[in-house]
Amino acid sequence: MALNRFARLSSTLRPAVTLTLRRNVGLSAVLFNKAKVLDPVQKLFLDKIRDYNGKSKATAGGIVDGGPAYQKTMAEEISKLERLYGGGDLTKFPEFVFQEPKLDEVAK
Repeated sequence: MALNRFARLSSTLRPAVTLTLRRNVGLSAVLFNKAKVLDPVQKLFLDKIRDYNGKSKATAGGIVDGGPAYQKTMAEEISKLERLYGGGDLTKFPEFVFQEPKLDEVAK
């Protein structure tokens, strides 16, 4: 009786156990790979990402490597758009207001 219950329980838990073991083996493989020395291309890629991350934190949400020439060009383009489209706040998404049309009932 107890053996039957154990066999039934074993058959229901087997997929969950195998899935857990598969995930753990996959995670262990990633962790062991981090311990190895990186490929030079991977190292260069990670260094560039870390460099960009530091620069983006330093600019506080602005454009990374956007010098005075970029700022000047951006100001000129914004002024062009303001002239073309009548001013307003160009950094804000426009709000649309749609009114319901007034429909007249037609007699049949």
